[in-house]
Amino acid sequence: MKVLLASCASLPTGDGDDDALIGALADVGVDASWTVWGSGEAADLVVLRSTWDYTDRRAEFLEWCSSVPTLANPAVVVPWNTDKSYMLDLARMGVPVVPTVLAEPGFSDWPAGEFVIKPTVGSGSRGALRVSPGDFEAASAHLYSLGGPALVQPYQAAVDAVGETALVYFGGQYSHAFNKGAMLTKDAEYDESGLYIVERLSGAHPTGPQQRVAEDALDAAAEHLGLRRTDFLYARVDLVADAAGAPSLLELELVEPSLGFRQTDTTAPLRFASAVRTALSRF
Repeated sequence: MKVLLASCASLPTGDGDDDALIGALADVGVDASWTVWGSGEAADLVVLRSTWDYTDRRAEFLEWCSSVPTLANPAVVVPWNTDKSYMLDLARMGVPVVPTVLAEPGFSDWPAGEFVIKPTVGSGSRGALRVSPGDFEAASAHLYSLGGPALVQPYQAAVDAVGETALVYFGGQYSHAFNKGAMLTKDAEYDESGLYIVERLSGAHPTGPQQRVAEDALDAAAEHLGLRRTDFLYARVDLVADAAGAPSLLELELVEPSLGFRQTDTTAPLRFASAVRTALSRF
């Protein structure tokens, strides 16, 4: 069985977080190696990982994904989840999401307090701007500079104190969680590839309500896409606390998220490898 982990030319073997995966897959009898997306290499399963330059070549990326017969996550996931307006779909389905509106250049209905503007197509927090209360001129200028639709969300103040909680699932089953410190700060730095803001990460132990919201989001996404939750080889659900302390969905990452292997126990790569074997059995 041959598995390819797909990355991008700037990070041909990932960003380091997935370093244990090749060995873990070998331990369960799976021959795995890295490839750059679009290379045309064939495999029994191609797993999307750090394909983070797709935002500048999205049409090409979507075409390539649709050409791969055994893609994880499934190709139907990619166009939906690489456009952050999926948050509106999940909100309509009853998932508790951070309040989100879709804005085009010329938008003027800005939130009263501090808020965030982020492009609908983007990764690694590139293009996201944290806007001070009332600074609508800066907001309008940034929205115009993005050249397309963007999400506008009230900034969740709890992030500054406790960060975000990212819950990771393999094959629809909970694996582990980690904490991400506030990213949209004045001292934020990009990694040397320029593809993402360097994150401050640590292990985490989610609460029952957090797991409930995360799994509700996964179930809603699967229903919307005509899939089952178990069809997601991996998923990362990013949650923040709202003003009342309840968990709200900030993002649902089903295409190329970092999975926090360096922030959890050493058996997590084997759980991932087991999920890969299950995915291979479907083909």
